[in-house]
Amino acid sequence: MSTKRSDLGTGRDLLALALFVGICLAIGGLGGAVTASSVTEWYPTLNKPSFNPPNWVFGPVWTTLYAMMGIAAWRVWRAADRDTARGPLALFALQLAVNLGWSIAFFGLRDPGLAVAVILVLDLLVLATVLMFRRIDGLAALLLVPYLAWIAFATILNIAVWRLN
Repeated sequence: MSTKRSDLGTGRDLLALALFVGICLAIGGLGGAVTASSVTEWYPTLNKPSFNPPNWVFGPVWTTLYAMMGIAAWRVWRAADRDTARGPLALFALQLAVNLGWSIAFFGLRDPGLAVAVILVLDLLVLATVLMFRRIDGLAALLLVPYLAWIAFATILNIAVWRLN
C-alpha cells in the first residue's frame, strides 16, 4: 500500500520543498549562465518588437516563476503516492529540461529559429504538466499558470525576434 507523502514529518517536507525549489532555481541559473554573454554581446544587436520588455524584467520574473514551479512540483510530490506522482513529475522534469534547451537554442546557439521550435514544444509540455498537476493538486496547477502565460508571451516575442532578424 502506498502512502501519501503528506503523511511524512514536517522537517522532511521542508527539505523536499527546498530541494524542488533549489533544482528549479539551479536550472534557471544554468540558463542564466548560457545567456550571460549573449545578453551583452549579441542580443542588443537584434531587432526587437515594440513590446519587448526591458532586460531588467527577465531576472525577477524568471526567479519568481522558478520558485513557483518548485513549489508546484513539491505539492504534487507531497499530495500523491509515488505511483500517482511519477508521471506528472517526470513530465515536469522534461519541461524543465526543454526550458533550459530554449536558453541554449536562443542565447547559447544564437538561433532564434531553432528556439521557436523548442519553445513551441515547451508550451505544449507546460500545458500538459498543468493539466496533469490539476488532477492531483489544484493549487499546484494554478502555480504553473503564470509560467504558462509568461512562456506564451515569450513564444510571441521569440517569433517576432526571429521574423525581424
